[in-house]
Amino acid sequence: MGRLPLPRSPLQHRKRAIVKTLCYRALMVAITVIVAWMVVGDVSDAVNIGLVANVVKTATYYTYERVWDRISWGVTDTA
Repeated sequence: MGRLPLPRSPLQHRKRAIVKTLCYRALMVAITVIVAWMVVGDVSDAVNIGLVANVVKTATYYTYERVWDRISWGVTDTA
Protein backbone atom coordinates (compact mmCIF):
# COMPACT_ATOMS: atom_id res chain seq x y z
CA MET A 1 0.00 0.00 0.00
CA GLY A 2 1.15 3.49 -0.78
CA ARG A 3 1.29 6.42 1.59
CA LEU A 4 -1.29 9.18 1.62
CA PRO A 5 -0.22 12.21 -0.38
CA LEU A 6 0.68 15.09 1.93
CA PRO A 7 1.11 17.96 -0.54
CA ARG A 8 1.08 20.94 1.80
CA SER A 9 2.34 22.15 5.14
CA PRO A 10 0.09 22.02 8.19
CA LEU A 11 -2.09 25.08 8.83
CA GLN A 12 -1.49 25.00 12.58
CA HIS A 13 1.49 24.34 14.79
CA ARG A 14 1.81 20.97 16.46
CA LYS A 15 1.57 22.64 19.91
CA ARG A 16 -1.82 24.17 19.00
CA ALA A 17 -3.09 20.81 17.76
CA ILE A 18 -2.02 19.18 21.04
CA VAL A 19 -3.74 21.86 23.17
CA LYS A 20 -6.93 21.63 21.09
CA THR A 21 -6.87 17.84 21.39
CA LEU A 22 -6.38 17.86 25.17
CA CYS A 23 -9.12 20.45 25.78
CA TYR A 24 -11.58 18.58 23.61
CA ARG A 25 -10.75 15.25 25.21
CA ALA A 26 -11.16 16.70 28.75
CA LEU A 27 -14.69 17.70 27.81
CA MET A 28 -15.34 14.27 26.29
CA VAL A 29 -14.02 12.49 29.40
CA ALA A 30 -16.53 14.39 31.53
CA ILE A 31 -19.39 13.55 29.18
CA THR A 32 -18.37 9.88 28.93
CA VAL A 33 -18.09 9.54 32.71
CA ILE A 34 -21.52 11.10 33.26
CA VAL A 35 -23.17 8.86 30.66
CA ALA A 36 -21.35 5.75 31.93
CA TRP A 37 -22.38 6.60 35.51
CA MET A 38 -26.02 6.84 34.44
CA VAL A 39 -25.75 3.46 32.68
CA VAL A 40 -23.70 1.42 35.17
CA GLY A 41 -24.67 3.25 38.37
CA ASP A 42 -21.16 3.16 39.85
CA VAL A 43 -18.87 6.20 39.88
CA SER A 44 -15.63 4.18 40.00
CA ASP A 45 -16.59 2.05 37.00
CA ALA A 46 -17.78 5.14 35.15
CA VAL A 47 -14.45 6.92 35.72
CA ASN A 48 -12.53 3.85 34.51
CA ILE A 49 -14.68 3.61 31.39
CA GLY A 50 -14.29 7.33 30.73
CA LEU A 51 -10.52 7.34 31.14
CA VAL A 52 -9.73 4.23 29.10
CA ALA A 53 -12.07 5.12 26.25
CA ASN A 54 -10.73 8.65 26.04
CA VAL A 55 -7.03 7.80 26.13
CA VAL A 56 -7.57 5.74 22.98
CA LYS A 57 -9.76 8.42 21.41
CA THR A 58 -7.23 11.18 22.17
CA ALA A 59 -4.47 9.48 20.23
CA THR A 60 -6.85 8.67 17.39
CA TYR A 61 -8.19 12.24 17.18
CA TYR A 62 -4.73 13.81 17.21
CA THR A 63 -3.48 11.54 14.43
CA TYR A 64 -6.64 12.09 12.38
CA GLU A 65 -6.38 15.88 12.69
CA ARG A 66 -2.69 15.94 11.75
CA VAL A 67 -3.28 13.85 8.64
CA TRP A 68 -6.24 15.94 7.46
CA ASP A 69 -4.33 19.15 8.19
CA ARG A 70 -1.88 18.19 5.45
CA ILE A 71 -4.40 17.18 2.79
CA SER A 72 -5.21 20.00 0.41
CA TRP A 73 -8.45 18.53 -0.95
CA GLY A 74 -11.37 20.88 -0.34
CA VAL A 75 -9.22 23.70 1.03
CA THR A 76 -9.14 27.04 -0.75
CA ASP A 77 -6.12 29.30 -0.61
CA THR A 78 -6.76 32.70 0.92
CA ALA A 79 -4.31 34.92 -0.91
